[in-house]
Amino acid sequence: MHRLIPAEIIAKKRDGAALDSGEWEAFLHGFLRGEVAEYQVAALLMAVWFRGMTPQETRAVTRILMESGELWEWPPDGPVGDKHSTGGVGDKVSLVLAPVAAACGVRVPMVSGRGLAHTGGTLDKLESIPGFRTELARDDFERLLSRVGFAMGGQTGAFAPLDRELYALRDVTGTVESIPLIVSSIMSKKLAEGLDALVLDVKWGDGAFIPERERAEELARAMIAVGEEFGVRTEALLTDMGEPLGRTVGHALEVRESILAMRGEPADPRFAAVTVALTARLLVATGIDPNEESAARRAEAAIAGGDALERFRDCVEAQGGDPRVADDPDRLPAAPVRRTLETLTAGGLAALPARAVGQALVALGGGRRTKDATIDPAVGFELPLNVGDEAPP
Repeated sequence: MHRLIPAEIIAKKRDGAALDSGEWEAFLHGFLRGEVAEYQVAALLMAVWFRGMTPQETRAVTRILMESGELWEWPPDGPVGDKHSTGGVGDKVSLVLAPVAAACGVRVPMVSGRGLAHTGGTLDKLESIPGFRTELARDDFERLLSRVGFAMGGQTGAFAPLDRELYALRDVTGTVESIPLIVSSIMSKKLAEGLDALVLDVKWGDGAFIPERERAEELARAMIAVGEEFGVRTEALLTDMGEPLGRTVGHALEVRESILAMRGEPADPRFAAVTVALTARLLVATGIDPNEESAARRAEAAIAGGDALERFRDCVEAQGGDPRVADDPDRLPAAPVRRTLETLTAGGLAALPARAVGQALVALGGGRRTKDATIDPAVGFELPLNVGDEAPP
């Protein structure tokens, strides 16, 4: 065990040197035990943001975060898979993908996160459903996998607790965009879930944490490498976050849009395409389907036949929520005041910057300025047009 002097470790990384696994373990475990202060962790996070980490450091930190809590295993009752997005505006894909994948035979123990900076979080969206409980223990996940086929909860003190603390600090210290920190955070949770396969939705563009496509590709390759090293089949799709995904941005609004999609009502084409593509890739990676074409047809049939919506309803009820929202989304929280922005002249929608929309949601109270802040699930935006669509006068 390394002698723990936090200032020396911070200075070493500040000067661009790599930390060995013992130094990372001493610092991070010291933080968990209360021997390293939050401001010292914040300083190291910022040093990493500027100086980066070697692949060896990233793997070491991933393992330390993963092994700081429970490592799940599941009965051999079928494949176990999951999906993760690197964050976007209006990204509600997980709300549909998990029940669709479960309806197709994949068990999905989805440990999700809360909103970071200008992006929304799956847990925050789910908690807009009255009564929905996201604090699940490992036994809750096993019960839900057996009963429903999927579960959607957050990190507890027993599951990757080190990452839980770092995740909150990154959000308020301007260090979210660091590629090695993203890799270690995401992969530590996903590897601890006991998966057979993982599909990653790596965002790029204005609303993504990594706007540049080249850096997004770098992030995808890094996460695939870590996943494969730990024995989990890992694949990634790069998707465009130049504009919000779907017709809504805001927690309750996005849940409503997801429910309507699972009811078979016409969905935003981009939202539908990304959801089906990721689900199909997961079905192939877990061995449910031999190729993506047949997998996509299976996913679409799960929606058209009502199986996905039924799974979603069962999950909501099993996690303490009001299952009636599946049949009546108007039971979700709604903003008391609505304003419509109308165009003065006809023309095409030239741009709808996703980051600006996400920041506007935070300003309305739909995001967090500090890690302990509460959010208003009712506020948000309805977006009737995609970029390139014609707006009537």
